[in-house]
Amino acid sequence: MSLDDAVRAKMRKRLEFLYGERAEAVLAKLEAKLEPVPPPRELEDSWWDERDGILITYGDMVRSEGEAPISTLRQFLCDRELDRKIRGVHFLPFFPYTSDDGFSVVDYRRIDPELGDWDDVTDIGQYFRLMFDQVLNHCSASSEYFQEFLKDEAPGKDYFITADPEDARLALVTRPRSLPLLTAFETPSGFKHVWTTFSADQVDLNYENPDVLIEMLDVLLMYAKQGAEVVRLDAIAYLWKELGTSCIHLPQTHEVVKLMRDVLDAYAPGTILISETNVPHKENVSYFGDGDEAQMVYQFSLAPLLLDAFLSEDATPLLAWLSNLEPPQAGTTYFNFTASHDGIGVRPLEGLVEGERFARLLENVQARGGQISMKRNPDGSESPYELNITYLSALDEPDGLPAEQHAKRFLASQSIMLTLQGIPGIYFHSLVGTLNDVVGMEKTGRARSINRRKFERSELEAVLGNENSVSAHVYQGYCHLLDVRTKQSAFHPDARQEVFSKDNPAVVAFQRTSQSGEQSIWCFTNVSSVPQSLPSKDLPKTVSDLLTGRRFEHNGTTELEGWETLWLVEDELSR
Repeated sequence: MSLDDAVRAKMRKRLEFLYGERAEAVLAKLEAKLEPVPPPRELEDSWWDERDGILITYGDMVRSEGEAPISTLRQFLCDRELDRKIRGVHFLPFFPYTSDDGFSVVDYRRIDPELGDWDDVTDIGQYFRLMFDQVLNHCSASSEYFQEFLKDEAPGKDYFITADPEDARLALVTRPRSLPLLTAFETPSGFKHVWTTFSADQVDLNYENPDVLIEMLDVLLMYAKQGAEVVRLDAIAYLWKELGTSCIHLPQTHEVVKLMRDVLDAYAPGTILISETNVPHKENVSYFGDGDEAQMVYQFSLAPLLLDAFLSEDATPLLAWLSNLEPPQAGTTYFNFTASHDGIGVRPLEGLVEGERFARLLENVQARGGQISMKRNPDGSESPYELNITYLSALDEPDGLPAEQHAKRFLASQSIMLTLQGIPGIYFHSLVGTLNDVVGMEKTGRARSINRRKFERSELEAVLGNENSVSAHVYQGYCHLLDVRTKQSAFHPDARQEVFSKDNPAVVAFQRTSQSGEQSIWCFTNVSSVPQSLPSKDLPKTVSDLLTGRRFEHNGTTELEGWETLWLVEDELSR
């Protein structure tokens, strides 16, 4: 495909920043390899609206004997009419892999045969918009690329980064783990110490070699061709390495994201990029760029702030953060979530929750059966990196809450996430109300397994069919929240948001107003277990709760029950 002159000039400029005099040759190679992708649907003025929510799941979260797990998942979701409540499905890496539950990819272009095939993915894409993972920073040590490296064979021999373990500059590198940064491998030309940011089985790709970038851009377009309308850039912050720097958020990394955006806009218009950077908020939103990088960024501070608010029954840090949260610029939005396949990152709490309060949060998680994962600091010390626990178990009490109360507390946290400005991401285990998988964690020896349980479908159906279980209460309540949410124009991701409950730290309150101004919803959630007065700012005299249908006159004495949520609109009869 021949690029438009303006687009070609923009891409050449980016490649000059990355590769200097080689830029023109790299661009020519790109043009020769990349092909346009037909859009999976008719392009719209805006990709998102109030109906958008994305389910985060592994391909084999639900299994049935004799069926491809991706097909079983599709049947489970459609049989329960979840395609009417959730518009998208984010598949965590579903490629052949060797470790880290999919994040050490062996082959970027194939579906793991244990999960199904591309036809199964196409089938589920008939019902849901699809989001794929692109694991850009590293690949499996068993990949063809790295096996070529180990044999000193092209092209893989130049696809990876080696360094001298005695180089003092390595101490400056930001470490997300407590594992060694370099791993020794034997090759025909001798032992080489290879850069492995996350584990010895996850070898970092060398983007200073433009052939690596071209290969990953080709993979990106292949995902779009296979139906991905959103592509998640896993661990993107660590992409570019330069000794003598922190090797995180480098200018070259941002330039690569911009180039990926240019390529998608030219070859697969309408495809969305979302950056995954588990870091403090200011660093996180830098991946919006000037509207020329990712269209969505993960809202990483939300999950730990919400958890802190409910466990301390005081939302002061959460409210302060929400009050200062800048509206996303046109064409971009936040991806709000409370749980995912990983733990709850605590680096995003830096400057927000510290000292004794932070220590209490860690203690509370451990008291509820959770684990604390650590990272290594430049001085050799270690500090907490993430909390490993299901969000449902984190909102229990050490001695256990009654199922109905436990579900009410959990759903109150989810109601805040679902109604904030942005697109909600709903982890499968949050939807079906899964408690800590202690058995799974003990089996694998990995803390993250506590939140990655896999179900036989018959087992899951039995759990959800037990009306006395916390899982059934959570699932039914979550479906109701989603049913109501998707019908409200004030919950469009671009609808205005105003936070106004600073006077009572136990109540999170904000107003969402539709783009047309025709609908306003006042959202109130009590993060404490005891009744709280309802803030009265700008409330109409007569209101209705969208969640219950209850109508009442607000006279300044209305109370929110413990862990109660209200989505209030002006009552039509009062107009």
